[in-house]
Amino acid sequence: MDGGDRGSWSGAGGRWRVILHGARPGAWNMAVDEAVLEARARDEAPATLRLYWWERPTVSLGRFQAAADVDLEACARAGVDVVRRPTGGRAVLHDAELTYSVVASVADGMPAAVAAGYRALCGALVAAYRRLGVAAALTPRPRGRRSSACYLQATCADVSLGDAKLCGSAQVRRGKVCLQHGSLVVARDLALEARLLRLDEEAAGRLGRGTATIRDALGRDVSREEVGRALRGGMAQELGVVLREGALSPAEEERAAVLSRAATVVSQPPPDAGADGAGRPATAPDDRVVPLGYNVKRPSGGHVREGR
Repeated sequence: MDGGDRGSWSGAGGRWRVILHGARPGAWNMAVDEAVLEARARDEAPATLRLYWWERPTVSLGRFQAAADVDLEACARAGVDVVRRPTGGRAVLHDAELTYSVVASVADGMPAAVAAGYRALCGALVAAYRRLGVAAALTPRPRGRRSSACYLQATCADVSLGDAKLCGSAQVRRGKVCLQHGSLVVARDLALEARLLRLDEEAAGRLGRGTATIRDALGRDVSREEVGRALRGGMAQELGVVLREGALSPAEEERAAVLSRAATVVSQPPPDAGADGAGRPATAPDDRVVPLGYNVKRPSGGHVREGR
């Protein structure tokens, strides 16, 4: 495959759990990723691919990113939650996308070197995009300037369409176990993203010119289910693993309930049932509602590698 480096993955033939979670609250999504990482580090869970999306538009901050990088009042007006990832990098607005997370250890084939790990997993993302008909490739060299927004900068940990960034990913490692997650963006609301991430007119213009979505590439809408099938196929193909559907263990569920409190930066009130007819809760029962302007303490621990 052009643009990938399957030779760096040494776990061909392994069996992985795949979890299909659908739409979940943002804090819960981040908490589950971290709970699975912890369980794999204790050898209490198998290597796992998880596919999910977001119950409502949500901004995720990098583990060490200041909450002030995001306009929290604008998020409140737009009904957008703000959460903190366990991985590094900059802010991402999650909305019309499919999000993936991979948790795997060196024993599962994950390269010990960070750059090689990104190459292997992002090579699988490239294969997924190509199954959809998108001419994706690994980003050959860093470009863009560092800012509050993940998608204003592309690194070699990203997937691109020409000079436009398609998919950003980020990692954190606990010992010999790695969590990598990222977004396969189907469509993007550039104006909302720029407003929430405090981008000026010049930066907003660069965001529009320097990014691409699956809709942009194909000229049509694509369902998350179609993207998910392509992603599962690309992972199995490039990593040489067998994916079997599974679920979280009770211990992972319990740990995620605890971690979701720490992952919440701002959680908006549940939507009015009259707005969408569903009246779905915006957060899991254990999510913590934090007032606007809350000064989030930066967490410690973990070996974080920025890629977003």
